[in-house]
Amino acid sequence: MEIGPGPGGLTRGLLSEGAHRVVAIEKDKRCISALREIQNHYPDRLQIIEGDANEIQQEKYFTKPVKVIANLPYNVGTKLLIEWLSAKDWPPFWHSLTLMFQNEVAERIAAKPGEKSYGRLSVLSNWRCKTSIKMKLNPEVFYPSPKVTSAVVQIEALKSPNYNANLSNLEKVVATAFNQRRKMLRSSLKSLTPDIENILKKLKIDPAARAENLTIEEFCLLANHLRVN
Repeated sequence: MEIGPGPGGLTRGLLSEGAHRVVAIEKDKRCISALREIQNHYPDRLQIIEGDANEIQQEKYFTKPVKVIANLPYNVGTKLLIEWLSAKDWPPFWHSLTLMFQNEVAERIAAKPGEKSYGRLSVLSNWRCKTSIKMKLNPEVFYPSPKVTSAVVQIEALKSPNYNANLSNLEKVVATAFNQRRKMLRSSLKSLTPDIENILKKLKIDPAARAENLTIEEFCLLANHLRVN
């Protein structure tokens, strides 16, 4: 599945390299005619869906597993990624996501505990998936050139999460912790329960630690012990 193929440069490459079937979702009507030309060369292998990927039930066009590929505008890429990562049913309809992002976002996705870029997106991405940055691209390789470096990230869905936790609880705990990432956990998580310091000690988590120091396993432990509304 290719999201936002535009005039089809990547689409053509996927098909010429042997992809058995590509479903391309494109909302820009100006690009459809160019995609139709590619479809004429690969009539049984390219399906074009005109519409907004945010509004289309993507999984209905496939049988599992699906490889998602996208070179998305940066303002919608993170939103789509979070939707894919937050699927209630797991494993999801997709097997892997190969996506281009602004390098800063890519580093946040793949970051490990203690690293500068580690945050909410890191936890959500690596709780259920294996992530890696495959390549970085300088602005000069694009026309027109953006003002930022880009990076291609691959995200592979695991059959089950690395650690057991309720998705809604985990998202709430992680968001609360990183909203005040420079504060100690005893302060940043106090809004969830006034007894947070005792809970942290019970779980053998240092109340003076900050969100960036917690492992994904520790976030999951907290999510399982806190009653989050």
